[in-house]
Amino acid sequence: MKFEEIKLDGEYIYKGRIINLRKDTVRLPNGKTADREVIEHPGGVCLAPLTENGELIFVSQFRYPFKEELLELPAGKLTIGEDPLECGIRELKEETGTQAENYVFLGKLYPSPGCYDEIIYLYLAQGLTYGEQQPDEDEFLEVIKIPLETAVEMVLANALTDAKTQTLILKTYLLKQKGLI
Repeated sequence: MKFEEIKLDGEYIYKGRIINLRKDTVRLPNGKTADREVIEHPGGVCLAPLTENGELIFVSQFRYPFKEELLELPAGKLTIGEDPLECGIRELKEETGTQAENYVFLGKLYPSPGCYDEIIYLYLAQGLTYGEQQPDEDEFLEVIKIPLETAVEMVLANALTDAKTQTLILKTYLLKQKGLI
């Protein structure tokens, strides 16, 4: 049996600045129908800026949905049709003031595939040069450097709760352990 759901009908419930919410009716593999709620998001990029001293550059920022400050790797939202690498280069400079000589694509992440269509593209950034942050008008960030090994321990201790950050830290660590970066 092929596990595919075919869209029969759909309607938008909400259209916003960052996300859209739609409700689709689908035909299931067994021939029955069901409703699916989908949050459309243009996607994003997350980067692991790794210094020559083996530190990762993080940003600390308040995240309104959770009402707390989170420590995350630099990331940003794609504009529709934007190349993920170009977005990553822009976001790294804006959030940390950093530019990289080398960017390595480390895959993509589906943060919540049950209801979001968002894709986050993951990159390692190396050969860093430093300048001034250029955050967006509504963005308040503190830049923090943490040794890669310490960041791994923080993931394991649940001190870093952001999924994209956890994934990218662990991928970076394992690639470094295997001598691939």
